[in-house]
Amino acid sequence: MRKYFTPKFGKMFVLLACAILSSVSARSQVAPDYKHPIEQSRKIVAETMTKLKIPGMSVAVAVNGKIVWSEGFGFADLENHVRVSTATRFRIASISKPITAVAMARAYEQGKLDLDVPIQKYVPNFPRKEHEITARQLAGHLSGIRHYRRSPDEEKDDFYNRKKYYKNISEALKIFQDDPLDFTPGTKFGYSSYGYTLLSAAIENASGQDFFTYVQKEIFDPLHMPSTSADDNRKIIPDRTRFYSLDENKNVINAQYIDGSDTWAGGGFLSNPEDLTRFGSAHLKPGFLKGSTLREIFTSQKTSDGKETGTGLGWRTGKDKEGRTFYFHPGENVGGRSYLVVYPDTGVVVAALHNITGVSLGSAADITKLFVAAVEQRTSGKR
Repeated sequence: MRKYFTPKFGKMFVLLACAILSSVSARSQVAPDYKHPIEQSRKIVAETMTKLKIPGMSVAVAVNGKIVWSEGFGFADLENHVRVSTATRFRIASISKPITAVAMARAYEQGKLDLDVPIQKYVPNFPRKEHEITARQLAGHLSGIRHYRRSPDEEKDDFYNRKKYYKNISEALKIFQDDPLDFTPGTKFGYSSYGYTLLSAAIENASGQDFFTYVQKEIFDPLHMPSTSADDNRKIIPDRTRFYSLDENKNVINAQYIDGSDTWAGGGFLSNPEDLTRFGSAHLKPGFLKGSTLREIFTSQKTSDGKETGTGLGWRTGKDKEGRTFYFHPGENVGGRSYLVVYPDTGVVVAALHNITGVSLGSAADITKLFVAAVEQRTSGKR
């Protein structure tokens, strides 16, 4: 039975959102050099949460690898009055894809995985299609592997897996492995979370380790990401938020149950903004990955007719109105949205997460602009 956001909670929620303007949460990290963009960002968060009825939100900003602001707002659990802290873990949805792409890159640098050979070299039980599929195509959404099948009937909608826990990746592959390709690989861009399920199987077999073991060893441990893990419903996970939605009358309700075990690699991780800014900051310069690998990750792939897709290996690429290059990935899942952006020229990395279905996280872009401008102003002032 869904539990509604009662008037008592509604009043408490609005008061808390307004209080953000004048108080810092119990757990926050603030660099005094960025006082102005932090103050302005808090106002943006407060206004956004109040207007859109977001129960809980968390933001972190890093500059050249150092976290200069990290703060949680609102509630991780409305019923039990648990506030969001900087440790709160949210569903990061499709930001899981850049993580998986970097796991692929690590295996590539170690000589364990070739990006351009048929995927059956690493997943021999995956049925051969009419055309060959490569890891590079999977990471860049050029493979032709289908995405979720959507349906007005949630019981038939792939996006809502409520029926089964998939005990391993091989079992999850059965969802789509016998389906025909949507298009000839390389000819079109076709966003596919299931493509990342297949990619994770290749990483697992190429590395000789369980996918999560490999990701933990090669990414989470060296980058100090202790709060990032699979969103496993069976496990007790400290600091995991509750997940919310809005009903037809815009009342906050508990989000429906889903299980992410069918697409761990494409959308099934939990994390917090601090971990994500550490992850993003590892892409600012060679070190964690080689310079040549970073160029591969951030270079937009092209379809066979020469059109750029705007996506490299896991990451999307773009330019803002001022012509600055940035790399990013958004995410959306039941019970939350996510946003991660990297501005390589200024060293600014911003991550923002919240815990409600279908509500915009556009405020993260406004926060990013404030910090990019602040860094540029500081840099120009030192010249």
